[in-house]
Amino acid sequence: MPRKYFRRFLPSHESVKQHRYVAVFGTLLHHPNLWHLNHHSVAGGVAVGLVSGLVPGSNPVQFLLAAIFSIVFKVNLPVAVIVTLYTNPFTIVPIYFVAYKLGSLVTGQANNPPPHAEFSLAGRSVGEWLPALIDWLTSIGKPLLAGLPLLALILATTGYFAVRWAWRLHVMYSWHKRKARRRAQSAPPTEP
Repeated sequence: MPRKYFRRFLPSHESVKQHRYVAVFGTLLHHPNLWHLNHHSVAGGVAVGLVSGLVPGSNPVQFLLAAIFSIVFKVNLPVAVIVTLYTNPFTIVPIYFVAYKLGSLVTGQANNPPPHAEFSLAGRSVGEWLPALIDWLTSIGKPLLAGLPLLALILATTGYFAVRWAWRLHVMYSWHKRKARRRAQSAPPTEP
């Protein structure tokens, strides 16, 4: 993948290192793979971001988890943090529904209808939101709790290999393009 393309959208190393949620890691952020754009670190960053994005909670929680996983696995940190944004208020319900269905298949509860669990934050203080979310998640039961890690594993594996495959295709395309350009430059000019 073209590094220039990614660099346009990614924040600078220094701005990320100085961010208040990331600065607590100090010297842990000096590993080169956390910032370099190569096929391994970007693919790993996508996988980490896909897993971290499924963690219930707000974006800062997912960002922090993506940063921790990036440091542990030495993959691109900005890519991992940005990829967590695939879960948002518009996509979370369909994604959790897929996780529930996947968990239903795995736990053998595919024929059982989903329990009716209404989730509402109306009339609750901000401090009551997390307990309400946890109560709602546990009322859905085993299928969701089994499906979320399984979906995270499937998404991470698919994302990792898709990036590696796309990167390889881009490199092969660039080689062929360069080879054709060299061949055209080295060809003798035709006489009229």
